[in-house]
Amino acid sequence: MKQFVQDVLHSIATAFMMFSRVPMPRTEWKPEHMRYTLAGFPLVGVALGLLLALWWLLCRWLAFDSIFFGAGVALLPVLFTGGIHLDGFCDTVDAISSHAEPEKKKAILKDPHVGAFAVIGVASYLIADFALGTQLDGDHLSVVILFCIPVMSRAVAGYCSVSAQSSGAGLLSGMADAAAETKTKSALTACFIVTAIAMLAVSPLAGLFVTLGAGLSGWLVGRMAKKEFGGMSGDLAGYLVQVSELVMLGLLILLQRVIWIWFW
Repeated sequence: MKQFVQDVLHSIATAFMMFSRVPMPRTEWKPEHMRYTLAGFPLVGVALGLLLALWWLLCRWLAFDSIFFGAGVALLPVLFTGGIHLDGFCDTVDAISSHAEPEKKKAILKDPHVGAFAVIGVASYLIADFALGTQLDGDHLSVVILFCIPVMSRAVAGYCSVSAQSSGAGLLSGMADAAAETKTKSALTACFIVTAIAMLAVSPLAGLFVTLGAGLSGWLVGRMAKKEFGGMSGDLAGYLVQVSELVMLGLLILLQRVIWIWFW
């Protein structure tokens, strides 16, 4: 039991070291320390969700306008994660836009150079994220779902990474190979369910659509990864995080504008 607790704590520390800029105690990169790293991935989302909630409180307290708030919604995740998921998004956009064979696309993922399609893709993404952030209703119900979005995106990306075939060598492949698959899947599923329940509790209709958006994003990206790249990779997991978060935020705002969701 003691060893299990130590492995879990080391895995959580590894998740924060890899996927965020949060200072963590240094730990050795051993297979047993990566056993539950993907299970701890949503906890990074919890920290990011708290940061976004604090940003909402600060903007409300200082009476900042929606443009300033939207800028924080777009940029704080990049600063918090160090841009690791946005980097995966860039590489994936470059690879998909090449319309090449799967092996060539995998080579593009590993290429350190930035292509024109990556620049266009990340610029478009940040503009869309900023625009959606400016439209978010400034009530308590919205901020609860805003907090949940990065948690759910990481639960979905982690589950897809463990479940899907790996596209080859890489850090994600190493984590997936070292993962205690059954326990990791159970932890990620539980996290997904708890997060969905939290959103459904504050707004049943919005919670339902946001949850479905996350699940659909995971299914579509997982299918694309298998067809276009032969399996999941770290870059594709980052792409999934970014895409699912934009989809969930977009669905939330669409429902706020089209339907009186708070009366459901």
